[in-house]
Amino acid sequence: MIVLDKLGIADQIKATLETVFDPEIPVNICELGLIYEIITKEDGTAKVVMTLTAPACPVAGELLDEVQQKVSQIEGVKNALVELTFDPKWDKSMMSDEARLELGFM
Repeated sequence: MIVLDKLGIADQIKATLETVFDPEIPVNICELGLIYEIITKEDGTAKVVMTLTAPACPVAGELLDEVQQKVSQIEGVKNALVELTFDPKWDKSMMSDEARLELGFM
């Protein structure tokens, strides 16, 4: 995960994103490796670049909405943007060791 932090709030954003879980998988989206980049700007804009485990994820809308809503509630964030990308395509190797252990891949 790349974190570009001009406001000193990227750590808060990351901590907040660790409270977001894919409803189908009992692991947070950071440990799953779904967060590719967090960018903050001096004007209060925070952008999260993320992916999904699959392009046809049935909970995609809910997940993106939750990320946007939670990031927008962080003090200092005036504009929360969420960008969905599939480049690179997500695969199991992007998960943290903790997530792989939790899901039985280790």
